[in-house]
Amino acid sequence: MDRIKKWAAKDSTLSALFVIFFVTAVSLRLVVGKTMYTPERLMLMGFQIPEFGLIALGMTFSFLLGGIDLSLVANANLSGIIGAYILTGIWMPGLSPEMSIVCGIVSALAAAVICGSLNGILIAKFSVPPMIATLSTMTFYNGVAMALTGGESIIGFPKAFTRFSTATLLGIPVLFVLFAIITAALGFLLSATGVGRKVYLYGENPVASRFSAIHNERLIIGIFTQNGFLAGLSGLAIVSRVTTAKVGYGDAYLVQAMLVAIIGGVSPSGGKGKISGVIIAIIIIQVLSSAFTIWQLSPYNRKLIWGFVLIFVIFMNHIIGLYGQRKEKTLKEK
Repeated sequence: MDRIKKWAAKDSTLSALFVIFFVTAVSLRLVVGKTMYTPERLMLMGFQIPEFGLIALGMTFSFLLGGIDLSLVANANLSGIIGAYILTGIWMPGLSPEMSIVCGIVSALAAAVICGSLNGILIAKFSVPPMIATLSTMTFYNGVAMALTGGESIIGFPKAFTRFSTATLLGIPVLFVLFAIITAALGFLLSATGVGRKVYLYGENPVASRFSAIHNERLIIGIFTQNGFLAGLSGLAIVSRVTTAKVGYGDAYLVQAMLVAIIGGVSPSGGKGKISGVIIAIIIIQVLSSAFTIWQLSPYNRKLIWGFVLIFVIFMNHIIGLYGQRKEKTLKEK
């Protein structure tokens, strides 16, 4: 018991998140009923978490740098569409199903990495504010995707590719296993490597980071390139699950990603936050999203709810921050 108390005192954010998760999970079970946590429902959650979870991880790293990446979903859509054209044989016809899968995945990830790198270059080399840079590229990527498809859906993927989205390993979705491995690797990167320390230092004070012999431009480009890779993986996961590629898939994931990062204790101002908190927040949001599906809420109502919750969480974080500052000021005066 003493260890639990010490742990809770050491990391109040994580302990608060566990309480929120417990209250949310129990409340939804009481309101929705037995259908909330059936094996089939839990399996479906496992298939869906990687799609917006990867976007949320990218948003987390953007926040840790004190910036934002509004182009993540647009990047995921564009890279998924590029991969889809190869997977269906519209581009590079004549390939075997196996080669089309390999070339489609590689092309999608390459396109996503290039898009992510472009964000980093605009921010690092041309000093464009992250919000303006990624808002511009979001519009550009959506425009390219619309020009390529004309708003039409792309269908006809190899069965081996679409089966991947429903494949399991020891009863656990393979996509969820891959997501867990990527999350663990990124958590290790932040907590136990020099890159992680550089990310936190830059997020807290870019000037101090530069005077600490940290190559800020290289760091920014590297992180946004990584975000592009995560967006590419998310795009492939979406395409594999819905068995079609089209502009606009996953639009709600952008707000969800910001909500996950903020609920998970990541400061949009930079330099504060842990992957562990983001993981719990991802599960909370997915549980809520599953409840929305059971209640058959329309996409428009879901966006309304996510937007309201995001504004509410930002407001509460601001109030808590002001309270903390006043308390700290009072202690200093004493």
